[in-house]
Amino acid sequence: MKEIKPSYYDEFHCTAGACRHTCCRDWEIDVDEATLSYYQTLPGQLGERLRQQIVTAEDGTAQFRLREDESCPFLNERNLCDLIPALGEEHLCQICTDHPRFRNFFSDRTEIGLGLCCEEAARLILTRREATCFIEDGEETLLTEETEILRLRTKLIGLMQDRALPIQARFDAILTETQARLPELTNAEWADFLFSLERLDPAWEQRLACLRNGASAPIQPDPVAEEQLGVYFLYRHLAGAVYDGDLAGRTAFAVLSCRLICAIWSAEGSGAMDEWIEIAREYSSEIEYSEDNLCSMLDRIDLAET
Repeated sequence: MKEIKPSYYDEFHCTAGACRHTCCRDWEIDVDEATLSYYQTLPGQLGERLRQQIVTAEDGTAQFRLREDESCPFLNERNLCDLIPALGEEHLCQICTDHPRFRNFFSDRTEIGLGLCCEEAARLILTRREATCFIEDGEETLLTEETEILRLRTKLIGLMQDRALPIQARFDAILTETQARLPELTNAEWADFLFSLERLDPAWEQRLACLRNGASAPIQPDPVAEEQLGVYFLYRHLAGAVYDGDLAGRTAFAVLSCRLICAIWSAEGSGAMDEWIEIAREYSSEIEYSEDNLCSMLDRIDLAET
């Protein structure tokens, strides 16, 4: 089994209480079976408190009972988790241990990465100047279709990192390579479409309103930062073609995601890179981390290809 990770992966460290957008709020927090078994047998007041705060969802999944403000019941006033000092990180549920890490699975290969929905991960990914490379460990024997997908993705990432070309030419080359097409929608029409999806944060609605209203003078972010964004989306999402075969759609989604993030940033007109990174984080939270929204985006892209 081979494991793959981006070169920046091991540099990530949670900023804990300093985080402005805690992952302990606004998300359903599933409790995996192994952790649930441990919590069910934990003695004392903490064990009782844990059991009182675990509910069963409609699909039978155990979850923490969120407060009225949608925060975890174990998030304290310092924006820290009460369970870590009491039990240690090794006894957190799996979703809390993993976040913001993600995994893509192949027959004999596991790819890991950091999700843009975390502000520290987004900063780490989008502010680095050197081209992202990928570290491999172990051996693998893959299926033919997996090898073909990975070979193509490597080529697309190479195109994305070709700094001899303007950034938009790189995106065009990527679309051409996979014969992918983007829906011919204006920014205002994209804003309307995104408004039609499930929305998590009211701040995202303000971003979409700016996209709908447009900008007086288009501006572009640093091309290296935009390159890192493109590499992230290609690495994370083309792997899904192993299951659905939609290489063109997933390539289009990667390019479209970059263009929408840049369009929102341009529409707001501040020109601040910190704000561009924050928009990328919000987009990831709203689209990537909602299976329904992600599927809706891919379905809308598919309409342009038929």
